[in-house]
Amino acid sequence: MALSGIQIYKLLPQTNCKECGFPTCLAFAMKLAAKQVELSACPYVTEAAQKQLAESAAPPIRLVTLKAAGGEAKAGNEVVMFRHEKTFYNRPGLFVRVKASEGAEAIGKKVAEADAYKVNYVGLDFTLDGFAVEADGGDFAGAVKAVRGASKRPLILIGKDPAALEPGLQALTGETPLLYAANASNWEAMADLAKKYTAALVVSGETPDALADLTQKIQAKGVEDMVLDPGGKNMSQMLTAWTQLRRLALKSNFRPLGYPIIAFPCDAKDEGVAAAQAIAKYAGFVVLSEFKPEAIYPLLVLRQNIYTDPQKPIQVTPGIYEINQPKPESPVLVTTNFSITYFAVANEVEGSGLPAWLVVCDAEGMSVLTAWAAGKFDAERIAKTIKGFDVASKVSKKRIVLPGHVAVLSGELEAELPDWEIKVGPREAVDIPAFYKQVLM
Repeated sequence: MALSGIQIYKLLPQTNCKECGFPTCLAFAMKLAAKQVELSACPYVTEAAQKQLAESAAPPIRLVTLKAAGGEAKAGNEVVMFRHEKTFYNRPGLFVRVKASEGAEAIGKKVAEADAYKVNYVGLDFTLDGFAVEADGGDFAGAVKAVRGASKRPLILIGKDPAALEPGLQALTGETPLLYAANASNWEAMADLAKKYTAALVVSGETPDALADLTQKIQAKGVEDMVLDPGGKNMSQMLTAWTQLRRLALKSNFRPLGYPIIAFPCDAKDEGVAAAQAIAKYAGFVVLSEFKPEAIYPLLVLRQNIYTDPQKPIQVTPGIYEINQPKPESPVLVTTNFSITYFAVANEVEGSGLPAWLVVCDAEGMSVLTAWAAGKFDAERIAKTIKGFDVASKVSKKRIVLPGHVAVLSGELEAELPDWEIKVGPREAVDIPAFYKQVLM
């Protein structure tokens, strides 16, 4: 079991050096017991103490990594119930399911299409994480090989008969796939198979007690990487089960249930809604029934938004950006380095075909209004950015367009940049092209 704060304190140097960021070793020990800091923050802990503290220092939910030549899919290492408490770390992997009965040719085409899918969102490239192959009576080994011929991404092998799954595992030498699933009737054989091929193993049970019993038995056989499937007949039951598992792992430090969760919205009545729920609370791997770009895209965006550190928003690099090959007489637009704000402005100007210089100020990743309210986007900072990137040397007509939401800064900016003409643009990015044509041309 995990150690208490007092037990951890007894193993620390007890020097109160404050180098860990806390005033006393006892305060640090309490935070370590609550899974709110990492042991590495203490520079003076002894090697012997590190070994004793390993369990308390480890995240309450084990990190499980599926590996393949084309990348990795990680789940686990989470330490909070709610994103705003700290952050979520490992985004749930999105997998598309294929069935062996579909035949190798059809599987190859389907996987190749899904594998090639890539969409850009605020400067980030989104793709699927892997594929799930179900042994439903067809040529399973052939199906796995067909997937491998079209994609190098990580795999989940689905089937409850170890004998049926083994031929597929034999085709994945050097990889770490995920096997689905061990239950009360087949756990021994599935554990032996997972251990033999160094695979992660899904453990299926209808109650937390049943899952905990199986994970402990399977761990005793030498399998450490496990994923939980608590089942559930509808979304309400699934949400209840996932939340219970998460709370037991995080709040009670109950190690037998400290593993990622797998979700199968592909079996739900409304797959899109079920998948969104799984991403939000608290799946580590999500298996979808088929590849549909119009359904995949919103799930990828939702996942990115939830798993972006709330204390570290998505940002672009501050600087001066050229849009539509601007000329010296082209206007200078100003905005913050919040990624969504930048792309909203840049996409509208680019789509209009009008040339402009876009100056991005360092506002610590905040939007215009948020940064202004926090004192991170003011006349002094804007002027410093304009001067720092030597914008004046690139233009012959010195015009700066402020976002409409911070029109109040126009007077102050005129004082900071007396040689520049300051104009107040529209409040919304969508209105920039019309403003450009009416005011700046």
